Amino acid sequence: MIPKEILKKVRRIQIYTTRVVRDVFAGEYQSVFKGRGMEFEEVREYQVGDDVRAIDWNVTARAGRPYVKLFTEERELTVMILADVSASGSFGTVARLKSELIAEFCAVLAFAAINNNDKVGLVLFTDRIEKYIPPKKGITHVLRVIRELLYFTPQGEKTDISVALEFLSKVSARQTVSFLVSDFMASGYERAFGIAARKHDLIAVCVGDPRERILPALGIMALEDPETGEALTVDIGDRRTREAFSKAMERSAGERDSFFRSKGVDSITLSTGEPYIRALLRFFKTRERRMVV
Repeated sequence: MIPKEILKKVRRIQIYTTRVVRDVFAGEYQSVFKGRGMEFEEVREYQVGDDVRAIDWNVTARAGRPYVKLFTEERELTVMILADVSASGSFGTVARLKSELIAEFCAVLAFAAINNNDKVGLVLFTDRIEKYIPPKKGITHVLRVIRELLYFTPQGEKTDISVALEFLSKVSARQTVSFLVSDFMASGYERAFGIAARKHDLIAVCVGDPRERILPALGIMALEDPETGEALTVDIGDRRTREAFSKAMERSAGERDSFFRSKGVDSITLSTGEPYIRALLRFFKTRERRMVV
């Protein structure tokens, strides 16, 4: 049995995200994510005005008169959500934890997909694959996805993005729209990322917290890495220390974003201190303009 408090929270997420999808960007989702292309339907006899490039020469040769191929757009998509559930998600200094932001953002993606009659799958990962829910349609399926996002307890604490991307390649033989949602506090994933980007429509969603870029002037503090347990004492009351930290984090984020662009991958940046709807709408609008051009 699922505890009542869990069901209540899942229900609240469902109500909110369904309203957001319906009222804010249902049209944008459909316009920027197309089907896999044109699927062969049948052949019929050539008619005046048909595109000669569509002539099926094999059938034409057998029949002794010209026939053309007819195609229909294969609209249905498979949306895969790869969500980082490592220990660094337990950090948050503003409105919510990074893990809570990841869960709600992924819920919106899931509802947008089923609202468009697409399949949704979920991969939860740390330094291993923690949970895999194969792609399906339907509200019951999406509610299960949300429940796992909110309440799953991972075994691992560290992050290995390569593990998630390699697993995606194994379980998805055909192209998917794949959202990789993580704080990207990891390294060594570049090769797997490039391979996945060539096969799938990969979107990188970078989740962060303001204090991961700008430290407050609070004096000497003991800090601990939640993934490794490594601890150190830092005087963040010192202006030079804070400035050096901010520059290092900006440089790291710039290198990460530059790498995404080099692979032709779109990215979305989310912060626990800002509404994620704005960031998602910017992504849709930018992608829609590029498709029109």
